[in-house]
Amino acid sequence: MINASYKKYILNFKQASGTSRGVLRTKETWFLILNQNGKTGVGECGVFRGLSADDKPDYEDKLKWTCKNIHLGLEKLLNELIEYPSIQFGLEIAFKSLESQDRFELFPSKFTQEQDPIAINGLIWMGSEDFMKQQIEDKLNAGFSCIKMKIGAIDFQSEVDLLKSIRNEFSAKDIELRVDANGAFLPSEALEKLKILSDLELHSIEQPIKQGQVEEMAKLCDETPLPIALDEELIGVFHVTEKKKLLQIINPQYIILKPSLVGGFKGSDEWISIAENNNIDWWITSALESNIGLNAIAQYTYQKQSPLPQGLGTGGLFTNNFDSPLEVVNGALTYNNQLNWNFNL
Repeated sequence: MINASYKKYILNFKQASGTSRGVLRTKETWFLILNQNGKTGVGECGVFRGLSADDKPDYEDKLKWTCKNIHLGLEKLLNELIEYPSIQFGLEIAFKSLESQDRFELFPSKFTQEQDPIAINGLIWMGSEDFMKQQIEDKLNAGFSCIKMKIGAIDFQSEVDLLKSIRNEFSAKDIELRVDANGAFLPSEALEKLKILSDLELHSIEQPIKQGQVEEMAKLCDETPLPIALDEELIGVFHVTEKKKLLQIINPQYIILKPSLVGGFKGSDEWISIAENNNIDWWITSALESNIGLNAIAQYTYQKQSPLPQGLGTGGLFTNNFDSPLEVVNGALTYNNQLNWNFNL
Protein backbone atom coordinates (compact mmCIF):
# COMPACT_ATOMS: atom_id res chain seq x y z
CA MET A 1 0.00 0.00 0.00
CA ILE A 2 1.24 3.48 -0.94
CA ASN A 3 0.78 6.46 1.38
CA ALA A 4 0.82 9.88 -0.26
CA SER A 5 1.16 13.41 1.10
CA TYR A 6 1.98 16.83 -0.33
CA LYS A 7 3.76 19.99 0.79
CA LYS A 8 3.87 23.53 -0.54
CA TYR A 9 7.24 25.24 -0.98
CA ILE A 10 8.05 28.82 -1.99
CA LEU A 11 11.26 29.32 -3.96
CA ASN A 12 12.86 32.76 -3.53
CA PHE A 13 14.73 34.36 -6.43
CA LYS A 14 18.24 35.65 -5.68
CA GLN A 15 17.31 38.75 -7.66
CA ALA A 16 14.02 39.77 -9.25
CA SER A 17 13.80 38.24 -12.73
CA GLY A 18 12.04 40.09 -15.53
CA THR A 19 9.76 38.55 -18.12
CA SER A 20 7.21 40.12 -20.47
CA ARG A 21 4.59 39.06 -17.92
CA GLY A 22 6.20 41.07 -15.15
CA VAL A 23 8.90 40.67 -12.53
CA LEU A 24 9.24 37.40 -10.61
CA ARG A 25 10.45 37.41 -7.01
CA THR A 26 9.07 34.08 -5.76
CA LYS A 27 7.94 30.84 -7.37
CA GLU A 28 5.37 28.55 -5.78
CA THR A 29 5.83 24.78 -6.11
CA TRP A 30 4.41 21.64 -4.47
CA PHE A 31 5.96 18.29 -3.60
CA LEU A 32 4.23 14.92 -3.71
CA ILE A 33 5.76 12.41 -1.32
CA LEU A 34 5.00 8.67 -1.66
CA ASN A 35 5.88 6.04 0.96
CA GLN A 36 5.72 2.30 0.48
CA ASN A 37 7.45 -0.48 2.43
CA GLY A 38 10.02 1.87 3.91
CA LYS A 39 10.86 3.48 0.55
CA THR A 40 10.18 7.11 -0.33
CA GLY A 41 9.48 8.68 -3.71
CA VAL A 42 9.34 12.41 -4.30
CA GLY A 43 7.90 14.38 -7.21
CA GLU A 44 7.50 18.07 -7.95
CA CYS A 45 4.26 19.68 -9.14
CA GLY A 46 5.67 22.87 -10.60
CA VAL A 47 2.56 24.97 -11.11
CA PHE A 48 3.42 28.27 -12.80
CA ARG A 49 0.91 30.92 -11.69
CA GLY A 50 -0.30 33.06 -14.57
CA LEU A 51 0.97 30.59 -17.18
CA SER A 52 0.01 27.00 -16.27
CA ALA A 53 -3.31 25.68 -17.56
CA ASP A 54 -3.84 24.30 -14.05
CA ASP A 55 -3.49 27.64 -12.28
CA LYS A 56 -6.97 27.20 -10.78
CA PRO A 57 -8.50 27.96 -7.36
CA ASP A 58 -9.00 24.23 -6.68
CA TYR A 59 -5.34 23.31 -7.27
CA GLU A 60 -4.67 22.27 -3.66
CA ASP A 61 -7.98 20.38 -3.55
CA LYS A 62 -6.80 18.37 -6.56
CA LEU A 63 -3.58 17.54 -4.73
CA LYS A 64 -5.61 16.36 -1.72
CA TRP A 65 -7.78 14.25 -4.02
CA THR A 66 -4.68 12.80 -5.68
CA CYS A 67 -3.19 11.75 -2.34
CA LYS A 68 -6.48 10.19 -1.18
CA ASN A 69 -6.79 8.26 -4.44
CA ILE A 70 -3.17 7.22 -4.89
CA HIS A 71 -4.36 3.56 -4.81
CA LEU A 72 -5.84 4.05 -8.29
CA GLY A 73 -2.34 3.81 -9.74
CA LEU A 74 -0.44 6.08 -12.10
CA GLU A 75 -2.29 5.49 -15.38
CA LYS A 76 -5.78 6.09 -13.96
CA LEU A 77 -4.59 9.15 -12.05
CA LEU A 78 -2.98 10.63 -15.18
CA ASN A 79 -6.24 10.24 -17.08
CA GLU A 80 -8.26 11.80 -14.26
CA LEU A 81 -5.84 14.73 -13.99
CA ILE A 82 -5.51 15.54 -17.70
CA GLU A 83 -6.32 19.22 -17.07
CA TYR A 84 -3.69 19.42 -14.28
CA PRO A 85 -0.43 18.88 -16.19
CA SER A 86 1.88 19.89 -13.34
CA ILE A 87 0.22 17.38 -10.99
CA GLN A 88 0.49 14.73 -13.72
CA PHE A 89 4.22 15.42 -13.93
CA GLY A 90 4.67 15.40 -10.15
CA LEU A 91 2.97 11.99 -10.04
CA GLU A 92 5.15 10.59 -12.82
CA ILE A 93 8.31 11.75 -11.03
CA ALA A 94 7.11 10.45 -7.63
CA PHE A 95 6.20 6.98 -8.93
CA LYS A 96 9.47 6.76 -10.90
CA SER A 97 11.35 7.88 -7.79
CA LEU A 98 9.60 5.23 -5.65
CA GLU A 99 10.49 2.47 -8.12
CA SER A 100 14.12 3.53 -8.57
CA GLN A 101 17.04 2.10 -6.62
CA ASP A 102 18.18 5.66 -5.96
CA ARG A 103 15.14 7.93 -5.60
CA PHE A 104 16.89 10.72 -7.50
CA GLU A 105 18.33 8.62 -10.35
CA LEU A 106 15.16 8.12 -12.37
CA PHE A 107 16.72 7.27 -15.73
CA PRO A 108 20.21 5.77 -15.28
CA SER A 109 22.38 6.84 -18.22
CA LYS A 110 25.77 8.17 -19.23
CA PHE A 111 24.47 11.55 -18.03
CA THR A 112 23.88 10.35 -14.44
CA GLN A 113 27.19 8.46 -14.56
CA GLU A 114 29.03 11.74 -15.29
CA GLN A 115 30.11 10.58 -18.75
CA ASP A 116 28.01 12.81 -21.00
CA PRO A 117 26.74 16.35 -20.29
CA ILE A 118 23.69 18.02 -21.88
CA ALA A 119 24.35 21.13 -23.99
CA ILE A 120 22.09 23.97 -22.81
CA ASN A 121 21.41 27.60 -23.69
CA GLY A 122 22.41 30.41 -21.38
CA LEU A 123 19.34 32.45 -20.45
CA ILE A 124 19.43 36.26 -20.48
CA TRP A 125 16.68 37.78 -18.32
CA MET A 126 14.92 41.00 -19.24
CA GLY A 127 15.97 44.24 -17.61
CA SER A 128 17.85 47.42 -18.36
CA GLU A 129 20.24 47.44 -21.30
CA ASP A 130 23.26 47.44 -18.96
CA PHE A 131 21.87 44.53 -16.93
CA MET A 132 21.25 42.48 -20.06
CA LYS A 133 24.70 43.32 -21.44
CA GLN A 134 26.31 42.16 -18.20
CA GLN A 135 24.43 38.87 -18.32
CA ILE A 136 25.52 38.29 -21.92
CA GLU A 137 29.17 38.86 -20.99
CA ASP A 138 28.83 36.50 -18.02
CA LYS A 139 27.33 33.73 -20.18
CA LEU A 140 30.01 34.06 -22.84
CA ASN A 141 32.73 33.97 -20.18
CA ALA A 142 31.10 30.85 -18.71
CA GLY A 143 31.58 28.98 -21.99
CA PHE A 144 28.07 29.04 -23.44
CA SER A 145 27.88 28.66 -27.23
CA CYS A 146 24.10 29.12 -27.29
CA ILE A 147 22.40 32.14 -25.72
CA LYS A 148 18.67 32.75 -25.35
CA MET A 149 17.56 36.32 -24.78
CA LYS A 150 14.10 37.30 -23.61
CA ILE A 151 12.86 40.29 -25.56
CA GLY A 152 9.80 42.52 -25.36
CA ALA A 153 10.51 44.40 -22.12
CA ILE A 154 12.68 47.30 -23.26
CA ASP A 155 12.17 49.07 -26.59
CA PHE A 156 12.66 46.90 -29.67
CA GLN A 157 15.49 48.94 -31.17
CA SER A 158 17.57 48.66 -27.97
CA GLU A 159 17.10 44.89 -28.05
CA VAL A 160 18.13 44.77 -31.72
CA ASP A 161 21.23 46.85 -30.89
CA LEU A 162 22.13 44.44 -28.09
CA LEU A 163 21.86 41.48 -30.45
CA LYS A 164 23.88 43.37 -33.08
CA SER A 165 26.64 43.99 -30.54
CA ILE A 166 26.90 40.22 -29.96
CA ARG A 167 26.91 39.52 -33.70
CA ASN A 168 29.65 42.12 -34.27
CA GLU A 169 31.91 40.07 -32.01
CA PHE A 170 30.66 36.55 -32.66
CA SER A 171 29.46 35.00 -35.90
CA ALA A 172 26.55 32.56 -36.08
CA LYS A 173 29.14 29.75 -36.17
CA ASP A 174 30.62 30.93 -32.86
CA ILE A 175 27.42 31.71 -30.93
CA GLU A 176 23.89 30.45 -31.55
CA LEU A 177 21.38 33.16 -30.62
CA ARG A 178 17.77 32.41 -29.72
CA VAL A 179 15.20 35.00 -28.71
CA ASP A 180 11.97 34.56 -26.77
CA ALA A 181 9.27 37.18 -27.26
CA ASN A 182 6.75 35.55 -24.89
CA GLY A 183 3.97 36.79 -27.18
CA ALA A 184 5.10 40.43 -27.02
CA PHE A 185 4.56 41.34 -30.71
CA LEU A 186 1.23 42.38 -32.24
CA PRO A 187 0.22 40.30 -35.28
CA SER A 188 0.21 43.47 -37.41
CA GLU A 189 3.88 44.24 -36.65
CA ALA A 190 5.31 40.74 -36.13
CA LEU A 191 6.45 39.96 -39.68
CA GLU A 192 8.29 43.27 -40.03
CA LYS A 193 10.08 42.67 -36.70
CA LEU A 194 10.98 39.13 -37.72
CA LYS A 195 12.56 40.48 -40.92
CA ILE A 196 14.72 42.87 -38.88
CA LEU A 197 15.75 40.09 -36.48
CA SER A 198 16.50 37.64 -39.30
CA ASP A 199 19.35 39.91 -40.49
CA LEU A 200 21.14 38.99 -37.26
CA GLU A 201 21.34 35.29 -38.16
CA LEU A 202 19.33 34.16 -35.17
CA HIS A 203 18.56 30.48 -34.62
CA SER A 204 14.87 31.03 -33.83
CA ILE A 205 12.27 33.13 -32.05
CA GLU A 206 9.89 31.70 -29.46
CA GLN A 207 6.22 32.66 -29.45
CA PRO A 208 6.40 36.00 -31.35
CA ILE A 209 2.66 36.66 -30.87
CA LYS A 210 0.32 35.71 -28.04
CA GLN A 211 -1.02 32.16 -27.94
CA GLY A 212 -4.52 31.40 -29.22
CA GLN A 213 -4.22 33.35 -32.49
CA VAL A 214 -3.95 30.19 -34.53
CA GLU A 215 -4.63 31.58 -38.00
CA GLU A 216 -2.29 34.54 -37.49
CA MET A 217 0.44 32.23 -36.17
CA ALA A 218 -0.01 29.82 -39.10
CA LYS A 219 0.36 32.73 -41.56
CA LEU A 220 3.43 33.98 -39.70
CA CYS A 221 5.09 30.54 -39.70
CA ASP A 222 4.41 30.28 -43.45
CA GLU A 223 5.90 33.68 -44.30
CA THR A 224 8.62 34.10 -41.66
CA PRO A 225 12.27 34.63 -42.62
CA LEU A 226 13.24 33.47 -39.11
CA PRO A 227 12.36 30.01 -37.70
CA ILE A 228 9.50 30.17 -35.17
CA ALA A 229 9.20 27.98 -32.08
CA LEU A 230 5.84 27.45 -30.36
CA ASP A 231 5.97 27.55 -26.57
CA GLU A 232 2.92 28.96 -24.74
CA GLU A 233 0.83 27.84 -27.74
CA LEU A 234 1.08 24.24 -26.47
CA ILE A 235 -0.27 25.03 -22.99
CA GLY A 236 -3.81 23.86 -22.32
CA VAL A 237 -3.92 21.55 -25.35
CA PHE A 238 -4.61 18.25 -23.60
CA HIS A 239 -5.83 15.65 -26.10
CA VAL A 240 -3.82 13.98 -28.87
CA THR A 241 -6.36 14.91 -31.56
CA GLU A 242 -6.14 18.59 -30.52
CA LYS A 243 -2.33 18.43 -30.55
CA LYS A 244 -2.26 16.96 -34.07
CA LYS A 245 -4.71 19.55 -35.36
CA LEU A 246 -2.77 22.47 -33.85
CA LEU A 247 0.59 21.44 -35.32
CA GLN A 248 -0.89 20.62 -38.72
CA ILE A 249 -2.60 24.03 -38.94
CA ILE A 250 0.29 26.17 -37.66
CA ASN A 251 3.16 24.03 -39.00
CA PRO A 252 5.90 25.77 -36.97
CA GLN A 253 9.61 25.19 -37.46
CA TYR A 254 10.06 24.13 -33.78
CA ILE A 255 8.09 23.35 -30.65
CA ILE A 256 9.37 23.79 -27.11
CA LEU A 257 8.27 21.40 -24.39
CA LYS A 258 8.02 22.33 -20.73
CA PRO A 259 7.08 19.04 -19.03
CA SER A 260 5.49 20.81 -16.03
CA LEU A 261 3.17 22.67 -18.41
CA VAL A 262 2.38 19.98 -21.00
CA GLY A 263 1.69 16.90 -18.87
CA GLY A 264 5.10 15.55 -17.98
CA PHE A 265 6.83 12.62 -19.69
CA LYS A 266 3.62 11.30 -21.26
CA GLY A 267 2.47 14.68 -22.57
CA SER A 268 5.94 15.50 -23.91
CA ASP A 269 6.19 12.10 -25.63
CA GLU A 270 2.90 12.77 -27.41
CA TRP A 271 4.01 16.19 -28.65
CA ILE A 272 7.41 14.84 -29.78
CA SER A 273 5.82 11.98 -31.72
CA ILE A 274 3.36 14.31 -33.51
CA ALA A 275 6.09 16.89 -34.23
CA GLU A 276 8.46 14.32 -35.71
CA ASN A 277 5.69 12.92 -37.89
CA ASN A 278 5.24 16.46 -39.27
CA ASN A 279 8.98 17.18 -39.69
CA ILE A 280 8.95 19.72 -36.85
CA ASP A 281 12.02 19.91 -34.60
CA TRP A 282 11.78 20.37 -30.83
CA TRP A 283 13.70 20.93 -27.64
CA ILE A 284 12.88 20.70 -23.94
CA THR A 285 12.87 23.50 -21.38
CA SER A 286 12.50 23.63 -17.62
CA ALA A 287 10.03 26.12 -16.13
CA LEU A 288 11.54 27.42 -12.88
CA GLU A 289 11.22 24.14 -11.00
CA SER A 290 13.41 23.39 -8.00
CA ASN A 291 16.28 20.94 -8.50
CA ILE A 292 13.84 18.06 -7.88
CA GLY A 293 11.87 18.86 -11.04
CA LEU A 294 14.93 19.98 -12.99
CA ASN A 295 16.67 16.68 -12.18
CA ALA A 296 13.73 14.70 -13.59
CA ILE A 297 13.50 16.87 -16.70
CA ALA A 298 17.26 16.66 -17.36
CA GLN A 299 17.37 12.86 -17.04
CA TYR A 300 14.29 12.47 -19.27
CA THR A 301 15.76 14.91 -21.81
CA TYR A 302 19.04 13.02 -22.02
CA GLN A 303 17.12 9.85 -22.93
CA LYS A 304 15.68 11.64 -25.97
CA GLN A 305 19.13 12.37 -27.45
CA SER A 306 18.17 15.63 -29.16
CA PRO A 307 21.15 17.21 -30.96
CA LEU A 308 19.98 20.75 -30.09
CA PRO A 309 21.01 22.73 -26.99
CA GLN A 310 18.22 22.33 -24.44
CA GLY A 311 16.62 25.02 -22.28
CA LEU A 312 17.43 23.52 -18.92
CA GLY A 313 17.77 26.05 -16.10
CA THR A 314 20.61 25.69 -13.68
CA GLY A 315 18.73 25.75 -10.39
CA GLY A 316 21.01 28.63 -9.43
CA LEU A 317 18.30 31.29 -9.56
CA PHE A 318 16.96 30.61 -6.07
CA THR A 319 18.32 31.27 -2.58
CA ASN A 320 16.58 28.23 -1.08
CA ASN A 321 16.89 25.53 -3.73
CA PHE A 322 17.94 22.00 -2.69
CA ASP A 323 21.57 20.94 -3.07
CA SER A 324 21.92 18.43 -5.91
CA PRO A 325 24.53 16.88 -8.24
CA LEU A 326 23.44 19.18 -11.09
CA GLU A 327 26.14 21.61 -12.21
CA VAL A 328 26.72 23.84 -15.21
CA VAL A 329 30.21 23.49 -16.69
CA ASN A 330 31.25 25.15 -19.98
CA GLY A 331 27.70 25.77 -21.14
CA ALA A 332 26.48 22.25 -20.40
CA LEU A 333 24.46 20.64 -17.62
CA THR A 334 26.48 17.96 -15.87
CA TYR A 335 25.83 15.45 -13.12
CA ASN A 336 28.50 15.51 -10.42
CA ASN A 337 28.08 12.50 -8.12
CA GLN A 338 30.57 14.01 -5.68
CA LEU A 339 27.80 16.44 -4.75
CA ASN A 340 25.08 15.16 -2.47
CA TRP A 341 21.35 15.75 -2.45
CA ASN A 342 19.94 17.78 0.41
CA PHE A 343 16.17 17.47 0.23
CA ASN A 344 14.73 18.61 3.53
CA LEU A 345 11.24 20.00 3.78
